[in-house]
Amino acid sequence: MDYRDRYRKWLESPAIDESTRGELISIKDDETEIKDRFYKELEFGTAGLRGKLGAGDNRMNKYTVSRATQGLANFILSGDPAYREKGVVIARDSRHMSKEFAEISAAVLAGNGIKVYIFDDIRPTPLLSFSVLQLSTVAGIMITASHNPKEYNGYKLYWDDGAQVLPEIADEVYTQMRKTELFVGSKTIPLEMARKKGLLVEVGKELDDLYISKVLSLTLRDSEDELDKSIRIVYTPLNGTGNIPVRRVLDERGFENVFVVREQEWPDPDFTTVGYPNPEDIKAFALAKRLGLEKDAHILLATDPDADRLAVMVRDDDDYVALNGNQTGALLVNYLLLSMSEKGLLPENGFIVKSIVTGDMAKVIAEGFGVRTYEALTGFKNICGKALDIEERGEGRFIFGYEESIGYVAGNFVRDKDAVSTSMLLCEMAAYYLKAGKSLLDVLEELFAKYGVFSEKQISIVLEGVSGQKRVERIMKEYRKSYPSEIDGSKLTHYLDFLSGVDTDIMNGKESETGIPFSNVIKFSFDDGSWYAVRPSGTEPKLKIYIYSRSKNKEEALSKVDRIERIVLGRIESVE
Repeated sequence: MDYRDRYRKWLESPAIDESTRGELISIKDDETEIKDRFYKELEFGTAGLRGKLGAGDNRMNKYTVSRATQGLANFILSGDPAYREKGVVIARDSRHMSKEFAEISAAVLAGNGIKVYIFDDIRPTPLLSFSVLQLSTVAGIMITASHNPKEYNGYKLYWDDGAQVLPEIADEVYTQMRKTELFVGSKTIPLEMARKKGLLVEVGKELDDLYISKVLSLTLRDSEDELDKSIRIVYTPLNGTGNIPVRRVLDERGFENVFVVREQEWPDPDFTTVGYPNPEDIKAFALAKRLGLEKDAHILLATDPDADRLAVMVRDDDDYVALNGNQTGALLVNYLLLSMSEKGLLPENGFIVKSIVTGDMAKVIAEGFGVRTYEALTGFKNICGKALDIEERGEGRFIFGYEESIGYVAGNFVRDKDAVSTSMLLCEMAAYYLKAGKSLLDVLEELFAKYGVFSEKQISIVLEGVSGQKRVERIMKEYRKSYPSEIDGSKLTHYLDFLSGVDTDIMNGKESETGIPFSNVIKFSFDDGSWYAVRPSGTEPKLKIYIYSRSKNKEEALSKVDRIERIVLGRIESVE
């Protein structure tokens, strides 16, 4: 069935509502829009569903959400009979249609006789992960598109370990989803009936309080002798879910000067004052910087709409400097391990986990504390999955996990990135160094002096639609066939293809297994310690390039990154 057939199927179905039919009629003369909406179905991948809002197979709407949830229900019912009573917990963010999608999901699960816990209002993603563990549910659903633009929404699925589902479960759910007829294949009952039957339970404050207590338990230093709690902090939740929990935890820790960007304090699904609500993009800090200068703040914090990512800027004379995810991760690893070591809390078998496209600075720091670093595929389902696997085998105690895209988690009560707990730890860290007369930039320079200067750059090439997807496929295919063996005197030593699972030692021609699950990522390491990786994004229409170097000084480190960028982009741009 081609995209035109799919379009007609929707338009002619007696099951669709008039609003959806009207939307479809409005695009009848726009061939490009029809093709984009119907050239494929939204797949239930390891990130669940994510896409633009609207009518169509390749869109987030009540029909695709209902179908996905029926797929989940079928999978749950095919398993342990106890799963039905263990149930599913559902949370949502502040985006358009998030409430409707949460309620649709609840109605479908209840319609299948599966118990549902649903939050009474918006909540951050880490609280959903925590609630799966706390309530001992079989699964959790988070309705969010994280940091995507306002036109998007998404559906993240978690399993009973509190982490996002791994491919084996996602594939099973997708199989069941495909077996479900789109418009009338889902079983559903009204929410009021579900409540009367005891299948729907509203949750909120009690789980909030338990979660905050766990976040506070991560505290490593709290006395006035160790921290300067007068540190001046500007915070923006970017109109998302972080506002209440982040402010609460900082208040309960006793930070006296926390200033919130008022224009971005409360939910706004249109993200009117920021546009693209991704705190990795420095433009998202525009209002925070203005308030920071007004309040003479030491640090600026921003969380994304579902409060699982955290970005930081640090005062430097009359301006603010952004820390990237690798730098923030390295600073946190250094602070956590230093504090735990000084207080006798560092476990003998402690370990951290980072993604394969995250820098190596934290790994080098961890080695100095006798802490091992493991690597996992991109995404916290993989980072936390690796941590769980190691702990379950009794081979270590998880301390910290992070990836370069500003995601971090400490402890084991949340199995996903957590901007709420990280905000607290980062403020504690900044207050500790402020007490010693240092900024986080000063500490970073000290780490560079001790371990070498680590430099990095991430490049995202946006390739949207059908043509963009096909070009990404061509680039990955051609790059595997032909890649630079030398860049300005630096010789290639290892080529890792995570799709085939092979690590090739270029120097002796030997091959070994990467030890990482299969994924469409290629990575190239050179004899001077620099490396780069290329992969398609799993959630956005982008090709991502990650470039890293390590040198004795900043100029040389930056120069290496620039040289690699020039050669790699030249090769990629040659693929039509």
